[in-house]
Amino acid sequence: MTGSGKTNPTFDVSLPHGIFHSAEQLSEAAMKEFAMLSKREFLATASGAAIGAFIQPAMALENSPAKPVVTTRAPLASPQFHQFPSGAITPKGWLKSQLQIQAAGLGGKLDEIWPDVGPNSGWLGGAGESWERGPYFLDGLLSLAWQLDDAVLKAKAQRFIDWTLSSQQPNGMFGPKSNDDWWPRIVMLKVLTQYCELTDDPRVVPLMTAYFKYQLEELPKRPLRDWGKFRWQDQLLTVIWLYNRTGDGALLDLMKLLKAQGFDWQRHFAAFPFKDKTSKAALDIDHAPIGDLALSAHGVNIAQSLKQPALWYLVSGDQADRDAVGSHLRTLDQYHGMPTGLFSADEHLGGRDPSAGTELCTVVEEMFSLEVTLAVTGDVKFADRLEKIAFNALPATLSEDMWSHQYDQQPNQIECSLHQRRWTSNGPESNLFGLDPNFGCCTANFHQGWPKLTSSLWLASADGGVAAAIYAPSTLVAELGGAQATIHQTTDYPFRNSTKLTVKLAAPAQFPLHLRIPQWSEGVAIRVNGSDIEASPPGTFTRVEREWKNGDQIELTFKNPLTAMDGAYGSVTVQQGPLLFALPIKERWEKLLDRGQGAADWAVHPESGWNFALKRDAAFERIEGPITMPPFSHANRGLAVKAPGIQIADWKIAEQSAGPIPQHPVASGGATSLQLVPYASAKLRITAFPTIA
Repeated sequence: MTGSGKTNPTFDVSLPHGIFHSAEQLSEAAMKEFAMLSKREFLATASGAAIGAFIQPAMALENSPAKPVVTTRAPLASPQFHQFPSGAITPKGWLKSQLQIQAAGLGGKLDEIWPDVGPNSGWLGGAGESWERGPYFLDGLLSLAWQLDDAVLKAKAQRFIDWTLSSQQPNGMFGPKSNDDWWPRIVMLKVLTQYCELTDDPRVVPLMTAYFKYQLEELPKRPLRDWGKFRWQDQLLTVIWLYNRTGDGALLDLMKLLKAQGFDWQRHFAAFPFKDKTSKAALDIDHAPIGDLALSAHGVNIAQSLKQPALWYLVSGDQADRDAVGSHLRTLDQYHGMPTGLFSADEHLGGRDPSAGTELCTVVEEMFSLEVTLAVTGDVKFADRLEKIAFNALPATLSEDMWSHQYDQQPNQIECSLHQRRWTSNGPESNLFGLDPNFGCCTANFHQGWPKLTSSLWLASADGGVAAAIYAPSTLVAELGGAQATIHQTTDYPFRNSTKLTVKLAAPAQFPLHLRIPQWSEGVAIRVNGSDIEASPPGTFTRVEREWKNGDQIELTFKNPLTAMDGAYGSVTVQQGPLLFALPIKERWEKLLDRGQGAADWAVHPESGWNFALKRDAAFERIEGPITMPPFSHANRGLAVKAPGIQIADWKIAEQSAGPIPQHPVASGGATSLQLVPYASAKLRITAFPTIA
């Protein structure tokens, strides 16, 4: 089915819709309380108002008591920062707009149009898909529902939660009986930890305790395999979460067992075997089951693995584990790095050609790994990379109304159509914008991107303070300095170079505030109530400790000049702060298939030239205009860059993609002024340019 061409789909954005305490204080009393309420007794009353008690009404965080931060229990090592409980941070401004759009699109409506997460889902007791897609969908839906305080979305999430919590068997196993795979349960455990933090539902901890006991007995007989073997660190995260709340020593044994059976990612990166683009033949992926070689080159597995060394540091206390994440990222950058801060993986590692693709699941999973790693290490470079991915790659691979997405995005993307490209192993539909192009995992999994970023904007510091880790409009409610504090962040960052924090307190309180100074910054002006504060060097946190009073304001202004970032094959990419800038190619959207409601499959065709080079050592000009919503769109002309360029004749199309970057491009016309836009605003674009004298 082919419809008429159109411009990028549009939509209406007016949518209807602390002080630490020891975890030990929670342990014995909480477990006794949980033990008193059996699952059968709970289910007997868990209908109507009883279930509704866990779907909390309006968060109104400014007026709700702040939940305490649970710290690390010995013998685990202490992280640099702790994450605040789910629900402590709410989105504002343009970030809230993104979440509202997601809720009005696939993020909130997917179950109504896609059977895999619909009423017949195995994770609702049906006979439908019973593997990872239900848990994946819920992993984003849950946070989205509570961050927007959306009763409809909360009810949707609660159905999955209630079925899951009622599904536990006497031996401790839970979930659909049609499979016993460890992997989908690893995802659902992540969901349950967030749900418990949001609602204090007393069913969660007993279920997890019984399941982990079952695993300790069962794993020696039925060890981790394929996806679970390569993604074991995602369960390590939830085992640590439970241990910090219950102190059950058996969980320490389970941590070690998971590592013993899981893939050794640190050893793998120490002798990294994939220094070139991989191929189906070399990885032998046409035979089932898929072997360890292919699984170790798989983009999503690698993205999830990036959190493993930091998490294992909490168990081992070994500084080498903590430092390994940076080493792994440098290796990926060297052999497969993309301008977006990602690595190519379409489906498997694809080299450094900027026409290579990166899977959407890889985008959101690398973001989550960076969020976890940032909290453990406190290293600013992980926050910088996280912002680059979140403010470029994430919105770029979604349509503006979030009713469609790509499986693979390309930094140099000149057409989205049904053609076989130079992918390592994906199909010809991979860069279409659609409901489930190529494979449906991303359809279910992409929803976690924006909500989990929101949950990581602020971090709790070990000195009883708070860190502004990622800059975006938001509100934090936390107990700081013995008092409940609300901190509002008002900003148009990253489209502008400044942000303002406003502290709300019922009474004065003393606590430290840690402000991230990005590595890319060439200077930061910090003012507290109009008075200058000395900033620490780039790549660190500036610590400001004082007695804070109601209404105190902190303003940061970043000096971040436009730069030409060197890339593969002599290319350059224009960057300022966390934003990349790309040459937009005029787009004609063609509807290939209507999927119902607002969902459809789209091809995007070019209607302007793309083969331009930038003039070497040229000056760039920043142009600012009014910022409109949604921020990552053609319509928003709030920021652009003028760059001198020239069209070249010898950069040609290869397999419906921009061909290899010309090493010595030949001009085919006179100099021209190119207007570049933020990367995510252009679905067809050139990001990595050849250069010409």
